This record gives sequence, C-alpha cells and structure tokens, in this order.
Amino acid sequence: MALLLDLANIVGGFLLAVALLRRLPRVGDDLGRFAGRIAAFGWVVGVVALVTGGYYLIVHLVSGPRVFHFEVVGIAVGVALLWDRLTGRAAPGPTTRVRVGRSTGARPVRRCCYRSSV
Repeated sequence: MALLLDLANIVGGFLLAVALLRRLPRVGDDLGRFAGRIAAFGWVVGVVALVTGGYYLIVHLVSGPRVFHFEVVGIAVGVALLWDRLTGRAAPGPTTRVRVGRSTGARPVRRCCYRSSV
C-alpha cells in the first residue's frame, strides 16, 4: 500500500507539472504527447492518492509515531487531480479564461477631463 502511495505521488506530480514541462524547448512536445496518453487515467491516480493518503493519515494519527508529509502530499495530489470531478467545473488552466466581474455587453464610456462632451 505504501508503494501505491509513492507511485500515486510521483505520477500525480508529473501529471500536474506537465503544463510547466511543456514549455521546455526540446522536450516539451514529447512530454506533452506522453502526458496526453496517460491524462485519461489521471482520475484513477487521483483516487489511489486520496485513498492511500487518507488510509495512512488515519493510521498514523491513531497509532503511528507522527503524520508524515507523504500522506498530506498524497491527499493534495488526489484533490488536485480530481478537482473537476469533485466540484463539477474545470480548474483554471492555460486555456481556461477566468472572467472577473460581469459584463453587460455595452461599450465602456470614455471620459476625458478636458472636453465637456463625450
């Protein structure tokens, strides 16, 4: 079970870092294609990370010596990979546009302090 937690942390960290790794000039395209193949299984990695991280967190809270950072990282990776499935909406990414405020569709009025009419 500890091996599953370690693998989920490694693969999940890779899946989360692919957006940054794609920007590397010589290896970005290859990593992008490889990540595109395994991105469909990202939710499986997220579930494994949540389950194993939660299990070891409970075990170490109840009877273990202390809480290790691997459990907390596993839970965080699981939540990050499952964010769109947990909330029902996609997390903001490089292709997702985040709108701040509301737009009425009207053109903004440009005001100038030197002229009295606009």
